[in-house]
Amino acid sequence: MELGLDTFGDITVDDTGTPLTAAHTLRNLLDQAVLADEVGVDFLGVGEHHRDDYSVSAPEVVLGAIAARTSRIRLGSAVTVLSSDDPIRVFERFSTVDALSAGRAEVILGRGSFTESFPLFGYDLADYEDLFTDKLSLFAALRTGEPVTWSGSTRTPLSGQTVYPQLAGPPLPTWIAVGGSPESVVRAASYGLPLMLAIIGGEPLRFAPYVDLYRRALAELEQPTDLPVGVHSPGHVAETDEQARDELWPHYRVYVERIGRERGWPPPTRIEFERSAGPAGSLYVGSPETVAAKIAATSKALGLSRFDLKYSHGTLPHEKLMRSVELYGTQVIPRVRDLLGA
Repeated sequence: MELGLDTFGDITVDDTGTPLTAAHTLRNLLDQAVLADEVGVDFLGVGEHHRDDYSVSAPEVVLGAIAARTSRIRLGSAVTVLSSDDPIRVFERFSTVDALSAGRAEVILGRGSFTESFPLFGYDLADYEDLFTDKLSLFAALRTGEPVTWSGSTRTPLSGQTVYPQLAGPPLPTWIAVGGSPESVVRAASYGLPLMLAIIGGEPLRFAPYVDLYRRALAELEQPTDLPVGVHSPGHVAETDEQARDELWPHYRVYVERIGRERGWPPPTRIEFERSAGPAGSLYVGSPETVAAKIAATSKALGLSRFDLKYSHGTLPHEKLMRSVELYGTQVIPRVRDLLGA
């Protein structure tokens, strides 16, 4: 069981409530990553966004900086929006991170929960599905490290093309992130790639049918049936349940309100927040004991190989994030492993 952390590099505030610059936030993110490496976190995923409330638009650059400051933690994306990127450039950037980190790189491919990258890079949202399908088939060939012969509908074909820098130990570890689409689950199985479930609302156990579908699809498609399944979910760790919830709530409220205005959601309430932070919800918020018990329960129910806690939330300050990372590594991870071992 691997236990990781994910961040989108959310723009945070200082002690006076003043937003930090993106540059300051990125430097803080680097400190958080170094701490995660020191306290035993297995994986750090860095998201990709192209808007003013997040600092990371080029995750591979950030991961390269982290690689130079760490020694053991695995490094990847959370997620790479492949539909609006060039699969060859994505592979080149991650093979570079892999070289800098001595083989610790991996990539999580998805379609993302925001669409700002499509007009920014000149893509039509009407081609959303075709772009992802075509580019994923190319990336699946690239990750093997072998010369690629490929043809599709969104770019010119390749014939025996080698892409550099080459991997020292191919294939490049690659996951497919899924938000709840059965078609996406089957697509991951068809390529024989691990499945990462993004569970950011509702009851985690409702994703059990997707895990079952994935296992059945692997068997029917004659792929290895023991491929990893992971979960990405939001959370925050503090000394007590009350402290964790009181620290997170005001920042979580502003964060969700902003996205809600864009998507037509009603504003969140404290009652809904508390329900999501409860035993059956998708927020892993509380003391180390509470968060560990909830992660272990989700892991057992879904048969997970990885759990990644999305620990950054809107303007939640850097000092709170650092303490959450420290508690996650030093207390939550050992407790989860003890619970799963028992």
